[in-house]
Amino acid sequence: MILETERLLLRKMTQTDYPALAAIIQDDQTMYAYEGAFDDKETQEWLDRQFVRYKEDGFGLWAAIHKDNGEMIGQAGLTWQKIGDEEIPEIGYLLNREWWGSGFATEAAIACKQYAFEQLGFCEVFSIVRNNNIPSMNVAIRNGMLIRRKIIKHYRGLDMPHYIFRAPLETRINTNKMIKMRLIT
Repeated sequence: MILETERLLLRKMTQTDYPALAAIIQDDQTMYAYEGAFDDKETQEWLDRQFVRYKEDGFGLWAAIHKDNGEMIGQAGLTWQKIGDEEIPEIGYLLNREWWGSGFATEAAIACKQYAFEQLGFCEVFSIVRNNNIPSMNVAIRNGMLIRRKIIKHYRGLDMPHYIFRAPLETRINTNKMIKMRLIT
């Protein structure tokens, strides 16, 4: 385990998480901001990319496990994202549609921000959100982030406008009151 919140455990994903991951990223409605569901090959590549991140960076997107039922309901974590000439630490989150609107994404995102500041020593974190993804924008805002700029990402042959949200270290104080996080050692 990496992190524990009131309702979630965040841990590294393993190959056995493939079915739960597939239920999320192979769902067209869940993946609308990515222009549709992933196929089996893309899903495995997504999972493999996390394994590389864990090894090379020490973090990545982690499985979000519901504490009440032990089910993987999504993923959340930190990844390096290249924007222009710089690499920035991004907080990402993606939940199974069944759990949308329950506050789990916000809970996980806030815990990831705390982890980034307190364990990794980052002085700022970001979330990159497609311009049509209002729920994810709201999560970023509830995580103390503000829009800093707009970019165009090229993905699946399309130009997709995205907003870059940023939270500096100072926001830790405001959002720490919202959630209790425990580092698992």
